[in-house]
Amino acid sequence: MNGTQQTTHILVVEDDPAVAGSLVEGLRRDGYVVTWKSSGAEGVAFACEAQPHLIILDVRLPDGSGFDVCRQMRRLGLRQPVLMLTVRSDEIDKVLGLEMGADDYMTKPYSLRELLSRVRALLRRAYDYDTLADSDGHLLYVNDLVLDRDRALVRRGDQQLNLTPTEFRLLTTLVQHRGQALTRAQIVAAVWGYADDLDSERSVNVHIRRLREKVELDPSQPTLILTVPGVGYRLAG
Repeated sequence: MNGTQQTTHILVVEDDPAVAGSLVEGLRRDGYVVTWKSSGAEGVAFACEAQPHLIILDVRLPDGSGFDVCRQMRRLGLRQPVLMLTVRSDEIDKVLGLEMGADDYMTKPYSLRELLSRVRALLRRAYDYDTLADSDGHLLYVNDLVLDRDRALVRRGDQQLNLTPTEFRLLTTLVQHRGQALTRAQIVAAVWGYADDLDSERSVNVHIRRLREKVELDPSQPTLILTVPGVGYRLAG
């Protein structure tokens, strides 16, 4: 257990007391501060008030879908990483979760060890941007966008773009390889930090689409984040 984990607050939104109890116990054993809420409304209210570092959100909740809860959180400006839990392995569920603003997903039943690994990876990506620093300082410029790596913010003029931590990391990766065609596998390794598979490569497509909607002036005709057929994506040089 380290000092960072002892001060890292995780919100678990799960209606099943047995599942929630096991998850909360495992996270606390790993050194995290954990709060459990059993409904989407309670989870949203608590997240807005307490601003936890990470949210674990079940898809099936007594007062609605976890997808809708995730979308509501994003609309309220909550930018914390969201890890969604679903009992189904249906690809539609996974893609829908990402479309609503989730950063990652796991299918029940899951290994606690793997879940803790995903949690650590999400926290690393969201809050440890020192690994992205270089000798040029904390600001990156691309066209009319300014990326502030110290604060994980993106601005266009006076407007702050509401990117999630994963979207910020994805954009930063593309900027740092400006003009270079990156395969989806390379993007997965750089942004998610684990080995790629078919589902993770599809996740790249979803996140690219969401990112384009926020940074492109016309997302239907992107001029910044370009598709390289048969390869992946590149940032316009």
